[in-house]
Amino acid sequence: MLGGVAGLVAALLALGVAQLVSGLLERPSTPVVSVGGAFVDRTPRWLKEFAIRQFGQHDKQVLLAGVITTVLLGAVVIGVLAARRRWIGYAGVAALGLVAAGAAATRPTATAVDVLPSLVAGAVGVAALALLLRSTPVVHSAGRRSFLVFAGGSAAAAGVAALVGQRLTDRLDVGASRRAVALPKPVSPAPALPAGAQLAVPGITGFYTEPRDFYRVDTALVVPQLSTDDWKLHIHGQVAEERTLRWDDLLAMPMIERDITISCVSNEVGGNLAGNARWLGVPVKSLLQPLRPKTGADQVVSRSVDGMTIGTPTAALLDGRDAMLVVAMNGEPLRPEHGFPVRMVVPGLYGYVSACKWITSMEVTTFAAYDPYWVQRGWKEQAPIKTFSRIDTPKPLSTSTPGTVAVGGVAWAQERGISAVEVRVDEGPWQKAELAASNTKDTWRQWLWRWTGATSGVHTLQVRATDGTGAVQPEKREAPFPSGATGWHSVVVRVG
Repeated sequence: MLGGVAGLVAALLALGVAQLVSGLLERPSTPVVSVGGAFVDRTPRWLKEFAIRQFGQHDKQVLLAGVITTVLLGAVVIGVLAARRRWIGYAGVAALGLVAAGAAATRPTATAVDVLPSLVAGAVGVAALALLLRSTPVVHSAGRRSFLVFAGGSAAAAGVAALVGQRLTDRLDVGASRRAVALPKPVSPAPALPAGAQLAVPGITGFYTEPRDFYRVDTALVVPQLSTDDWKLHIHGQVAEERTLRWDDLLAMPMIERDITISCVSNEVGGNLAGNARWLGVPVKSLLQPLRPKTGADQVVSRSVDGMTIGTPTAALLDGRDAMLVVAMNGEPLRPEHGFPVRMVVPGLYGYVSACKWITSMEVTTFAAYDPYWVQRGWKEQAPIKTFSRIDTPKPLSTSTPGTVAVGGVAWAQERGISAVEVRVDEGPWQKAELAASNTKDTWRQWLWRWTGATSGVHTLQVRATDGTGAVQPEKREAPFPSGATGWHSVVVRVG
């Protein structure tokens, strides 16, 4: 038992010191983050989809907790084995450190120093385990107390090291940089929201999504902290001339303001991985056209500061839609988790082929020449957003009072708009819902149907939408992979 305690305490001390070293280096390369990032890159698609379905936007916290738990359990086992064969314990701890260092070295933005936290953790772990095992008593209670005091002191030291390391890491926070941003006035403001665009019905998703509530799906286990002073964008590849922009260059350019709904391709039928906001930014077209992209360059690969690659059809950036390099969301600078200081937003495309956060590079290339991150993992390279409708109220398995029940939600089909929404009860005839006033074709529309004469019992409600071209949302459900979910959303409710 004491061998297991020795292994656990040695692991805690190693992780705490690694956090301290990472903070001193000002690099997010702790063993936990490095191994977690490598795990994300190698996770099978089905497991990623399962994690998003089960844990939503908390999947990263679950993963990190899982990595820590696995390391600590492994350390307990190593400690037990080391109590009998010490060389096994030392080799096991050293192996964990080397594996973590290897994971750190393979990260897309790795530098030579990123392996240091893991290597130091391995060395500290071996030394701590050796000292703890040396002090492990065989029989007498006095020796046992001495061991527990030593182990407790080591655990406390681990906590102090981790806390100091976290405080050092917190210095990298870009809050001051964000607060210093003075947003320019757009040369083309968003049109005023038309009367009736927002239905005052409890339970229906609001027209605008607050930044703190906006969905976040990405692979960054630690939110990149990129200040406006450090930000720059390199536009290169198959263009007549390259260009590098700094923050002040971007802010000096004419900006537009638009209301745009964006959605994640992982959004299930009825899911909430979508949001609507008022975005402020520079049209991508005004950046690309002057550089004269070469004929046949049909893809622009955006790169994030954390190494993520996202491929967008060149045509979608130049065809006149409001594709933007965004600096603000709902009247305030982007939050770090949403891409501060600059991200891309392209109406009509799922985020994995358009919404690059923390963007630092745009390479004009071809689909034949390069497969970005998600395409390498089997997702389609072309991903226009499909028509989507959702019932927000009543909630599934909720109970309503007989009589009149308000049934409502949102529907969207960016670049096409929504022309109609219909609802039916228990596979009865379709009933036209009331649509909120249309803002633009790039935003969702709220809808409401008053279910009169709702009788007691269990009922199934279904919804479907028609886009601006007259195409009706298909009934058959399809999973998000490989190009977005589709199908009618339904909920089972009780009346009575």
